[in-house]
Amino acid sequence: MSDINKRLDTLRELIQSKDLLEGKGLSNEVNIRIFCYDPKEEMIVRHFTEKLVTDQSLSCRIIEYNLYKVFLSICDGKKVTDKIPQLEEKKGKNAVVAQMQKTASVSAFINKMDYEPKETGDILLITGVGEVFPFIRVHALLEAMQPCFSNVPILVMYPGTFDGRHVKLFDILKPNSYYRAFNIV
Repeated sequence: MSDINKRLDTLRELIQSKDLLEGKGLSNEVNIRIFCYDPKEEMIVRHFTEKLVTDQSLSCRIIEYNLYKVFLSICDGKKVTDKIPQLEEKKGKNAVVAQMQKTASVSAFINKMDYEPKETGDILLITGVGEVFPFIRVHALLEAMQPCFSNVPILVMYPGTFDGRHVKLFDILKPNSYYRAFNIV
């Protein structure tokens, strides 16, 4: 069994642990965990998360938000999805990125992802981090999520590295500061 498969099996066990579900052992920090992986392993991780989300035998409830799908939903809701190709053709990709970052702001993501009732045993699973780049960055989203999801553990599937102080998407982009999360496996 490969290292990524072993780590994913360990993750499956950890997400069901009482300590993770209750945020124990975090010194009163927010319950945000990051599962970092080599971007080359994206398809293995996607397969795992698809199985995880539908697994009825888990002792927790997985609430998944694929950030790319959330992004598309925001764009559809604002009726701009079909206009993106024309904007890129007329003004270039930098203009598209700038416009989409305004349209699909961090608060728009939070509004789409908020759900009720939040129950004990829920885990908010964030996927699609690499797919939605450069429209939103996970460090900014996590910062904004803290007040809204303070009682729900957040697990981010992250194609890159997190050293406890910085996230580095795809292991090639400029690191962004974020210090409130913990590596899970």
